[in-house]
Amino acid sequence: MAETAKKVALIASRGTLDWAYPPFILGSAAAAMDMEVVIFFTFYGLPLLNKTIDAKVSPHSNPAMPMKMPFGNEGFQNINWQIPKIITGNVPGFDTLATSLMKETFKNKGVATIEELRELCIDCGVKFIACQMTMDVFGFSKEDFIDGVEFAGAAMFLEYAADADIQLFI
Repeated sequence: MAETAKKVALIASRGTLDWAYPPFILGSAAAAMDMEVVIFFTFYGLPLLNKTIDAKVSPHSNPAMPMKMPFGNEGFQNINWQIPKIITGNVPGFDTLATSLMKETFKNKGVATIEELRELCIDCGVKFIACQMTMDVFGFSKEDFIDGVEFAGAAMFLEYAADADIQLFI
């Protein structure tokens, strides 16, 4: 008797830089392990399907976020800078600075970009579904997204997820 592939159902609900990685890392890893993978993109995760991804980090809304520098000697890079919330939440451009530092750190550590991980998922056969209701609410059109995205509602995704071996909300 032939063994059927395990099924993975992921919901991507957030689109910040730090939350963009998990669905693509988990999706590509599961596909590489010969699992069938569907990622349902809803609410703030939906922009991860845009042709151009403009994901940023927001240190003021994540108190556990380490602030480390991607440059300098090893000792300097290992300092966990405790930036006061008054700065992270009120200094114009701080999110942009934190985003550029995080992207540089990822690059220095050899971590793939979000776009590269998304492409890897596509190459591995991961199925992307854009939530139609979220598209309607936020004014997205099918032309906003990369090729190969399917468009459906929650009921269609739940049909798949009901039989999945692994279901994760990210």
